Amino acid sequence: MKRRFAIAALACSLLSAAAVAQLAEFGIEGMGVVSTRDTEVRASVSADGQRIVWGSTNRTGGAGGWDLWQARLQDKRWSDPQPLPINSAANDFDPLLSADGEWLYFFSNREGGQGGDDLYRAAILADGSFGAPENLGPGVNGTGDEWAPTPSADGRQLLFASDGFGSVGGHDLFVARWNGKAFVDPQPVPGVNSRIDEFDAAWIDGGRAIVFARSGDVESKPIQLQVAHCDGRAYTDIAPWTLSFNTADGSTLGPVQDVSRPNELLVTGSAPSPKAGKLDIYRALAPTSHGKPGCLPL
Repeated sequence: MKRRFAIAALACSLLSAAAVAQLAEFGIEGMGVVSTRDTEVRASVSADGQRIVWGSTNRTGGAGGWDLWQARLQDKRWSDPQPLPINSAANDFDPLLSADGEWLYFFSNREGGQGGDDLYRAAILADGSFGAPENLGPGVNGTGDEWAPTPSADGRQLLFASDGFGSVGGHDLFVARWNGKAFVDPQPVPGVNSRIDEFDAAWIDGGRAIVFARSGDVESKPIQLQVAHCDGRAYTDIAPWTLSFNTADGSTLGPVQDVSRPNELLVTGSAPSPKAGKLDIYRALAPTSHGKPGCLPL
């Protein structure tokens, strides 16, 4: 099944003084290059800060309707946006560059998978090009839909969303471990899953806190980013991230830590200003964590 987002329009009202002050904490990413009049979702920057990749559901020039894109840093600006050569005629989405610079993770519903949207990765070669995409296998891919693959900094764990693997309702968040050959044994992220949709997650502060998207129904209802903190066993104190455009009636999703600037996240949303189009990519300071270690599997 194709992944569809509820693109709820934010109210065109005047911002309060507090919201205006909050705008100083974020800025749009790559106006006219990364963020355009089209819909851009879930961006990731390479560890050296020289490459950015993202997904778009309607940008022309790709191989399919949902494609992966990239731009390079030139004169301190993102330049020359291009669709990735690994795109297929199917949906390719949710890209993330690994912290070690060796892999590009994403999901696709291309032929040859386990069923629905599957998790893939492609090697980043010495010249910066990409190797052939490889399916991550049945350890993390079921017959349903898997989204938003996010490897840990050391590559030993994979955070992702799925509507399988014993999901308690809709999409839930899971963590799988690397066994030397594949990611296996997905376990629910403790404390965050519910009977509605949880997806698009990013660890902050080494897993002591987590930022994730929650929606009553990702296909038809608003999406809001939540922050939770580890109490040593589970993530608790779940509350909306206090970005001015992360409202209960909007669509805010796709948080990704910028490994080149660890205190910052890239996030997808629609701020009243600055604004390029439908959904844009923004850069924001990561929420402050007050969590403890203990919520990530060994």
